[in-house]
Amino acid sequence: MMVDTHIKDSRAVLDAGIASARDALLKRRQSDGHWVFELEADATIPSEYVLLRHYLGEPIDSVLEAKIGNYLRRIQADHDGWALFHGGDFDMSATVKAYFALKMIGDSIDAPHMVRARKAVLARGGASKSNVFTRILLAQYGVLSWRAVPVMPVEIMLLPRWFPFHLTKISYWARTVIVPLLVLMLMKPRARNALGISIPELFVEKDLQAIGLAPKAPHQKTSWFVFFDIVDKVLRVADPLFPKGMRKRALDKAVTFTTERLNGEDGLGAIYPAMANSVMMYDVLGYAEDHPSRAIARKSIEKLLVVKDDEAYCQPCVSPIWDTALASHAVLEAGGDEARVAAKTALDWLKPMQVLDVEGDWIEKRPGVRPGGWAFQYANPHYPDLDDTAVVVMAMDRERRLDGSKAYDEAIARGREWLLGLQSKDGGWAAFDADNLEYYLNNIPFADHGALLDPPTDDVTARCVSMLAQLGDTQDSSPALRAGVEYLRRTQLADGSWFGRWGVNYIYGTWSVLCALNAAGVAHDDPMIRKAADWLISIQNTDGGWGEDGNSYKLDYRGYERSSSVVSQTAWATLALMAAGEVDHLATRRGIRYLLQTQASHGLWDEQAYTGGGFPRVFYLRYHGYSKFFPLWALARYRNLRDSNSRHVGVGM
Repeated sequence: MMVDTHIKDSRAVLDAGIASARDALLKRRQSDGHWVFELEADATIPSEYVLLRHYLGEPIDSVLEAKIGNYLRRIQADHDGWALFHGGDFDMSATVKAYFALKMIGDSIDAPHMVRARKAVLARGGASKSNVFTRILLAQYGVLSWRAVPVMPVEIMLLPRWFPFHLTKISYWARTVIVPLLVLMLMKPRARNALGISIPELFVEKDLQAIGLAPKAPHQKTSWFVFFDIVDKVLRVADPLFPKGMRKRALDKAVTFTTERLNGEDGLGAIYPAMANSVMMYDVLGYAEDHPSRAIARKSIEKLLVVKDDEAYCQPCVSPIWDTALASHAVLEAGGDEARVAAKTALDWLKPMQVLDVEGDWIEKRPGVRPGGWAFQYANPHYPDLDDTAVVVMAMDRERRLDGSKAYDEAIARGREWLLGLQSKDGGWAAFDADNLEYYLNNIPFADHGALLDPPTDDVTARCVSMLAQLGDTQDSSPALRAGVEYLRRTQLADGSWFGRWGVNYIYGTWSVLCALNAAGVAHDDPMIRKAADWLISIQNTDGGWGEDGNSYKLDYRGYERSSSVVSQTAWATLALMAAGEVDHLATRRGIRYLLQTQASHGLWDEQAYTGGGFPRVFYLRYHGYSKFFPLWALARYRNLRDSNSRHVGVGM
């Protein structure tokens, strides 16, 4: 173990940094005691929001559109297009949608930023290189024909469960997006588009209506793609021949599915794409604007807007459960009477958010399991997730350890029961479902994004292992915990890291797993832990921080590539090293110093990086809260362990 005698950590500086961050974080609470921070994606969602309003023919809100325009122009990248994350490469679909939205807002195609964007698109083959979802939008606006979009017949709703494609075989997000989309693809509606805006100048092809399906995506296997391409051609011929009665039953089933899961003002699936599709579905079916289902679906979208003085954008969803649970961990780690009271108030807010009375879609794979999870958003009862549930339960368990209260016992027990019921057969845990392992489906033409499934992942499995271990399970006493640890042993990469599905990326995955292994009682000198710790130490930047960007998700990933330091990732790395027993290591000390040196005068940290994962290579997230609570958590953990004789992290994360 290396210890740098030249670095003199000032306890006064550390204490001051913790106190300042803790107090600033406490001031960010909502009036009822919970936390919720902005959740920002790329240009796609704000652009789609603008285009949705014009699709529906809604009155033009010039003030709001001007603010969204300001946002889109600001985030245009140096490569002249729009990226999927801050500092990322050009993305065709994001650029096409941003350009289209800005043109719809009123930007002249001769404006310098529009000229630059157009040249960037054409230089890369034109807008026909866009993904399936962008092609669907362009077909709705009449820019492309529906021949450019894969066939997805609404009769999918009637397929038996044994059929190779079935709704239970795809992820929750795909399910909620696809079902109302099936209706749209059947009806093939045309956007009202009162301004008559189109974007033919973004294409290199002369006849846009002749553009066919996109070629195979990089992640897709040729044999599977050819097979599904043949299926698509057969469906195009057969589609007009489907019996009208069967089509009507399928259509009714799609509408029923959507309406049953409409989720009030929180929206279908509580995610923008599904919510927008539900509004368009009701619209094409002739539902009046004041019809309860259509009206509530439309209202749900407005709740995603972030409107500021000069800019505005639309969030993909909101993250109050996740933010509140993680912030509670951070302030519990920081300590102090006010922090303890704040954490208790936040956990009391979380308690009734537990889903106890709705058997969500997960019940299809796990009949007989009682509900008991938490969702990510304010409400999403059909789709609670394992990650949130584990983090909430661990926070509640930490609080009851401190005050000896029984107030959370039942909530913890039900959360644990549900989590155990959702373990997949390979020992891992996914985010929302169990055994969602039909990987061949990522080869269908519609799945060019490669995110149709929700299989077990290293980071969610780690969180579930952490929770079980913190609640007292051991590898000897708990087959579920033992299977989870074995899953993590199998998935460690050759360099010692683990993949981070829901956070960027290997730093996030490795932090998650090291916390879990420590909690599960795996010895710190176990080769698995040593290899992971050595990897983290080897990738530390010269400034003492750690960094990694979304490019680490590329298909030909061959090992860590150096990236600028980011405070949230530095916090994960230091927390990971401390979980591995390296509290006094030079790398940990340098990481802590980096966090102290980058702390802003307002007590927290500022971060532009997108360190949240939506869908690898497709969709990334900037959690505005990550730079607020993770650095505080790391600083407080460091102080607490330095004050301890054991140097052992005694909780799950």
